[in-house]
Amino acid sequence: MIDRLVEAIQRTHAPICVGLDPQMGFIPNEIKRKAFQAFGQTLEGAAEAIWQFNKAIIDATADLIPAVKPQVAMYEMFGIEGLRVFEKTVSYCQEKGLIVIGDVKRGDIGSTSAAYASAHLGTVTVGDVSFAPFHEDICTVNP
Repeated sequence: MIDRLVEAIQRTHAPICVGLDPQMGFIPNEIKRKAFQAFGQTLEGAAEAIWQFNKAIIDATADLIPAVKPQVAMYEMFGIEGLRVFEKTVSYCQEKGLIVIGDVKRGDIGSTSAAYASAHLGTVTVGDVSFAPFHEDICTVNP
């Protein structure tokens, strides 16, 4: 795999990857509006907004970069629908010939830890509605 990555870096002359760490606050309102019209202010609506946002980024950059790095916590916080979009994003990137570096580590930086906490212990807000995607009572963590 590392040989493929080196070849892709040499081909694109870009030793970088694009992070796909979607947060609802950073997705353009027009994308969210269309997704919420189609699916409501639901986890499905959030997932559709994330997908459309990711697809636009991927389509705009696929011929310029060798790799992408989606952060699973930002998808996981939207429950099963978010994980479906993670898988859809990974597949789409691979179809475009990109190398996918899955950012799936736990115990990460603040925004990632907050996303995991929202997914498993708290709530996530979609538009004006809050959801508890997995709603466990207690979670284990490693310090």
